[in-house]
Amino acid sequence: MKQLTKAEEEIMHILWELEEGSAQQVRDQFDEPKPAYNTVSTIIRILEDKKFVSYRKEGRVHIYFPIVKKADYSNNSINKLVDNYFSGSFKSMVSFFMKKNDISLNELEEILNTINTEEE
Repeated sequence: MKQLTKAEEEIMHILWELEEGSAQQVRDQFDEPKPAYNTVSTIIRILEDKKFVSYRKEGRVHIYFPIVKKADYSNNSINKLVDNYFSGSFKSMVSFFMKKNDISLNELEEILNTINTEEE
C-alpha cells in the first residue's frame, strides 16, 4: 500500500468521515482559509490514481468514496513506522512512547484494560 502525503491524508480523513462526497463537499469540510477547489480536485484525482478513492457520476458531478478502509491504512502505516524506526519491535515502540510521553503505570494499565475489553 502506498503512503500518502499530508494533504492526501487530510482529504482521506474527510472522505472516511463523510463516507462519500463531491470535491466541493470535501472542500467545505476544511477550516478557513479553505484550499482552492482545483487543489482539492487534483488531490482527489491523485488518490484515485493511487487506488484509494473511486467515484460514481450523479449528473455532472463526481461523488467520491474511499475504497481503502481507514483501519487498513492505519495498520499499514503503523507497521511501516515500527519497521522503519523500531526494527520491527512493537515492544520498542511502546517503550519509546511511554518514555517520551511520561506514561504512568496506571495509564498503561488503563490502556491494557481497554485493549482487553475490545478483544472480548
